[in-house]
Amino acid sequence: MPPFFVAVAFFFRLPFGRPPFLPISLNLAKFAEDKFLPFVRSTKAEKPRTITFYETTVSNLKSFGKWARLPLDRINSEVLGEFVAFRQTAGMKVSTINRELATVRRIFHLAQEWGDVTTWLPRVKLNPGENYRLRVLTVQEEDAYLKAATELGCAQESAYERALKGLRATVRGEQPIKPDAYLLLNIATVLLECGLRPDECYRLKWDQILDGAILIHDGKGKGSRRRVPCSQRVTGMLEMRQAESKSQWVFPRTTASGHVEASTLKKQHAAAIKTSEVSAFVIYDFRHTRITRWAKALPLPVVQRLAGHTEISTTMRYVHLNDDDVRAAMAKELEEKGGHTSGHTKQEATSAVPN
Repeated sequence: MPPFFVAVAFFFRLPFGRPPFLPISLNLAKFAEDKFLPFVRSTKAEKPRTITFYETTVSNLKSFGKWARLPLDRINSEVLGEFVAFRQTAGMKVSTINRELATVRRIFHLAQEWGDVTTWLPRVKLNPGENYRLRVLTVQEEDAYLKAATELGCAQESAYERALKGLRATVRGEQPIKPDAYLLLNIATVLLECGLRPDECYRLKWDQILDGAILIHDGKGKGSRRRVPCSQRVTGMLEMRQAESKSQWVFPRTTASGHVEASTLKKQHAAAIKTSEVSAFVIYDFRHTRITRWAKALPLPVVQRLAGHTEISTTMRYVHLNDDDVRAAMAKELEEKGGHTSGHTKQEATSAVPN
């Protein structure tokens, strides 16, 4: 190194070998605390659970000592492998480790985008073997659940009507609050027929309902921005809600956010499952159900777009074809081609699929 740079390096306490005009890279732990978490808190202010998730994940990342000792631009694939081994030794599941690795990947991207590193950081690969939760409702289960949700709504309406005629209302003048009786039914219908993520549904505003479709402006990933056509049932339900609405939210609630949250539906959802006698499932499984049904009827790139997936590999998790699905697809293709394909009859093509 020329004498001039040696003198400057000594003056600014820069390590030899690094040009003095380049910043010293932060370590991952400090970058996460000083820059990443403040960014999450400001951009995800309406999603407290997301903020809590990243705060917990960063705390887990900091438990690996090398994150604090190594600058970001010194982290390589070997160090990432050591972190995985460290978490495996602690008994963490593949899914937990992958969520932490995904956070590291997000930190890397932001560090490069903001100019906090001067080199390309390594590609962060997730570990195989993760068990993806996937519960798909049958048509019978869907019907039973929606019927139970309707009955719950009727019961709430009846209770409200009785309260209007009760002593507290007629004698004391205490008017009962009108319930959103069919909230669970309406949300379940949107999720089942439009395949939205629950959070996307909870945060819907009326200006996102346009020309018979739902517009998603942002969300979980780059592919989240999309337009999802509404079925006639969803369109009719939304029109009824809008006619009575006095809020910007499609599903308003007296919460800090002003709209429905995940906790809002817990009791009603549990009651609907009990009444319908359907095997237990979570609200997110409505989305699984719709995407799986789309995957059996539409080209995968179309399903990927409607689902808001960035990668088609994510969409592929929802494709579970059986022999009946294959036969139906072959029969549909034959019908579109006028009953013939490659010189074989429809019966021959169908019988080619083993039982």
